[in-house]
Amino acid sequence: MAETGVKKIATRESYGNMLKELAEEYPNLVVLDADLAAATKTDIFRKAYPERHIDCGIAESNMVGIAAGLAAAGKIPFVSSFAMFVAGRAFEQVRNSVGYPHLNVKIGATHAGITVGEDGATHQCNEDLALMRTIPGMVVMCPSDDVEARAAVRAAMEYEGPVYLRFGRSAVPVINDRPDFHFEIGKGTVLKEGTDVTIAATGICVDSALGAAAMLESEGINAQVVNICTIKPLDEELIVSCAKKTGRIVTVEEHSVIGGLGSAVCEALCKEYPVPVCRLGIQDVFGESGPAAVLVEKYGLDAKGVSQSVKKFLQK
Repeated sequence: MAETGVKKIATRESYGNMLKELAEEYPNLVVLDADLAAATKTDIFRKAYPERHIDCGIAESNMVGIAAGLAAAGKIPFVSSFAMFVAGRAFEQVRNSVGYPHLNVKIGATHAGITVGEDGATHQCNEDLALMRTIPGMVVMCPSDDVEARAAVRAAMEYEGPVYLRFGRSAVPVINDRPDFHFEIGKGTVLKEGTDVTIAATGICVDSALGAAAMLESEGINAQVVNICTIKPLDEELIVSCAKKTGRIVTVEEHSVIGGLGSAVCEALCKEYPVPVCRLGIQDVFGESGPAAVLVEKYGLDAKGVSQSVKKFLQK
């Protein structure tokens, strides 16, 4: 993780703050929540615009159906809940009521991945990116920090069609606060140039990838680091160019290695330019209860764990 003193903000906070910021600009924006507004941070929006916030109770599937109706009537609804509930429990409604008619519904899914921590395996959704990727026409994004999360929410608002946004529970370092920051759906960003291996990361693992690259640099390994916020549509052009440049790619995600970023990268490379790929993430197991930082370290997704896995991969 980043050094002491670095500003940290949870991307779910970014989500709530950006909804409030966009509300005045877009009067047709409405927010729906499933009795979790304090946790998803849509309460920030609710306090400012109570008449445009609908608490649907613990009924995620019904919430998605209401959002579909609102979208059909010309509103732009953001539905919000934990990833396990809005992507998992309400999958059928997201697929049939939002995806199939290609309605303009945005899904703000918070508390994704193992950093949900002590809530344990039942709440640690490591399958949501895979589920949402399979829905035709669904845009899937997983921002890495406050700056990118805010940009992703605005981009989702301006995009016509269904969007899935993945946010985390824990505060994470701000790594994109720079003058040249630019966000575009479907475009990745090279954060560090390198020649020996490419580390392609998403979400909170982008910070880990940068830390790992610094550790590897001290050992004479020049790693390129790429931030992939948009899992679908994937920036295949960037992934292929990285493969051609470095010859090997390591993907890092706080998600199952099945169906998420690693799978998307492998699919793109198999089609265009096959190279060896190492997928770091949750290795086909359920999560467990424990402090978020401890779990990140145990599953090898901190900077040290990523650097060790990259070295092993390069030795093969």
